Amino acid sequence: MLPILDTMTTSAAFFDLDRTLMSGSSAYHFGKASYREGLLPLPRLVADGLSTLVFRFLGASDARSEATRDRILESVAGVGAETFRRMSPTVVDELLGRIRPEAQALLDMHVEAGRDVYIISASPVEIVSLLAEALEISGGLGTESEIVDGVYTGRLAAPFCYGEGKAEVIRKLVADRGYDLAQCYAYSDSASDLPMMLIVGHPVAVNPDRAMTAVAHRRGWPVVEFNRQAKQVAKLSVAGALTAGGAAGGWVLGARHERRDAVRHAEAHRVMRLVRR
Repeated sequence: MLPILDTMTTSAAFFDLDRTLMSGSSAYHFGKASYREGLLPLPRLVADGLSTLVFRFLGASDARSEATRDRILESVAGVGAETFRRMSPTVVDELLGRIRPEAQALLDMHVEAGRDVYIISASPVEIVSLLAEALEISGGLGTESEIVDGVYTGRLAAPFCYGEGKAEVIRKLVADRGYDLAQCYAYSDSASDLPMMLIVGHPVAVNPDRAMTAVAHRRGWPVVEFNRQAKQVAKLSVAGALTAGGAAGGWVLGARHERRDAVRHAEAHRVMRLVRR
């Protein structure tokens, strides 16, 4: 449920979560919480750790995203909604620690400009909404799972918030809130988000994959890069994990170096100047 906003604005900014607002994959942190609750076996958690490495280096694909969706739906099928509510704050606390300082600066910039600001992600809406609340922004838009009699059924309650689904969610919100799409912003790393990028007046490519980079350059969109050195560390970690089978260890190494090499505030100001052009 989105909050009722006190003021009306015709402009909003929509931020993808994984590899845009935060480093890595939010699904992995959801998986860790599911493992602690006994909803996910350890081999699946370790495999998801390797998938997180691959995701950080190669980005998302339709197949990987749909597989993640199916695993999440499978893991919550038959689980009481109260269990999910209980574990969600732990997941959000971990995600808050992964928010990039440059991305936080962009969130603040749009809030100060009087725009409504949203996270939009394929991750469960319960987690995305709670994260948005913690970040003190307008709301979180995510994948909605069906709940019947207080229990998750393992089915979707709305279109998967991915690809064209994100554009559909934004169009519905725009109709409800009266935003002008020409005045709206969208931030993402992946070409899978082109449907939402193409409907706003101000798309910005963040840490873009190759396909997104090509489209951004062709259309003249701003392209910003966070933690370039950390991306090289992630690349080496992926290669080591794939050859030596060190999925969990490689993930920890990449995360440790990424935190160590976070770009300073001067880089955040450079990004904001680029976006404002």
